[in-house]
Amino acid sequence: MKCPYCGNKSRVVDTRRAGEGVRRRRECKACGRRFTTYERVAPIRLMVVKADGRREEFDQDKLLTGVRMACVKRPISTKGIEELVSGIEGKLYSRGEREVESRVIGEIVMEQLRQLDDVAYVRFASVYRRFADVESLAQEIEKLLERKRREGEAKG
Repeated sequence: MKCPYCGNKSRVVDTRRAGEGVRRRRECKACGRRFTTYERVAPIRLMVVKADGRREEFDQDKLLTGVRMACVKRPISTKGIEELVSGIEGKLYSRGEREVESRVIGEIVMEQLRQLDDVAYVRFASVYRRFADVESLAQEIEKLLERKRREGEAKG
């Protein structure tokens, strides 16, 4: 790596892990000045395929906004919401695919919210699934309650 001060070659003095990357202390062979560089793996650009076929770059902030709206006035910490979204993003990238359908993202979000908070799950599902009427929403809530009963029986 070239020295940012004089442009000559530098050598690595110290290497440490820093978050999801590597921090390196370097020293210039010519001028002797020290500087720090950070290296991290460049993630693939994940594209979201919308229902109408459009493609747009994955936006964590957009996902975070949607989850936050579902969690409004619920006993869920900001940190908990951010960890949930970060976990979802990790699942999407770990698939190793460059494109993911918005439907898949929605299903992952709903599964994670269902495990976190029933009300947040129903709120998100009502927007995501665009229930046509109250009966459709009631059916979804009944499915949720039935799953909760089965999980309770399996544990007890």
